Amino acid sequence: MLLLVTYSRSARRDLRNVCRAHEECVVRRFGHAALLAATEFAAFQALRLHEKHGLDVQLERVRPFEPSDAPDHVRTAASAYEERDCPSTPYAQFAAGRDLPAPGQMRGTDL
Repeated sequence: MLLLVTYSRSARRDLRNVCRAHEECVVRRFGHAALLAATEFAAFQALRLHEKHGLDVQLERVRPFEPSDAPDHVRTAASAYEERDCPSTPYAQFAAGRDLPAPGQMRGTDL
């Protein structure tokens, strides 16, 4: 997928117009940003906006994040935390004393 982020009023207006005129290539719209399908036509639309607005349009290629992309210990921690008895317990407190990764450990480790 292609992520387009706009940083000016005119770029947002043109992104909105592209999304309305070419709904078939829009995966999701977020106001100042949009996800477009990974097609040549969507790339064409993204490049048009970038040519017209320069740095006011940021282009990124993204790929979906699947649960299997995360390490087992992260998936286990997320599952255990969501099954906790008290919903107001912060994760750091929940993980203390358990065989779960600490928040600092996860923050400092790239996927």
